[in-house]
Amino acid sequence: MARKKKKVPEINASSTADIAFLLLIFFLITTSMDTDKGLARRLPPPVPKDQEKKDVEMNERNILVVLINSNNQLMVNGAPMQLGELRKKAIEFIKNENDDPNLPEREVVDVEFFGPMKVSKKHVISLQNDRGTEYQAYIEVQNELVAAYNEIRNEISKRKFGKTFDELDEAQRKAVATIYPQMISEAEPKNYGGKK
Repeated sequence: MARKKKKVPEINASSTADIAFLLLIFFLITTSMDTDKGLARRLPPPVPKDQEKKDVEMNERNILVVLINSNNQLMVNGAPMQLGELRKKAIEFIKNENDDPNLPEREVVDVEFFGPMKVSKKHVISLQNDRGTEYQAYIEVQNELVAAYNEIRNEISKRKFGKTFDELDEAQRKAVATIYPQMISEAEPKNYGGKK
């Protein structure tokens, strides 16, 4: 007697593509993706094309030049410096508590909540780097400069309001920022020398 071959029933695969598509959408929606985080910096507004370019003359005492060469070595106003010393130097420069004639000019400004105060609002920290400077070295220097501002802003905020700068309301923050405005100028990288 001959055996009959059993027919295997066919599987309907027409909905397989639909199921795969639904699974794909499900996983795209439910999974989180790492997003790159940049530096929190407010860029200046673009200069109108018809505006005249003016050279701004600044008193040398109002500028602290911070240079990172291609060997990641730090120079502050032409003198070599270690990264750990930069914050202290920046704080001394920004505050100029003793009205040192070699540090930024200070002028009396009426500041909300504080009254008349001497502030060095014309100071600028000029951060410059070589094209060969490592990104990490640049960020470390930038962090030290921002930390200097944060430290002195927190110090005066705690003294006046009993809170850190970040805990202040908008009006209080504005007043503290008037006393210690963050003035970091980042110049375009140049070739200053060092390794090629």
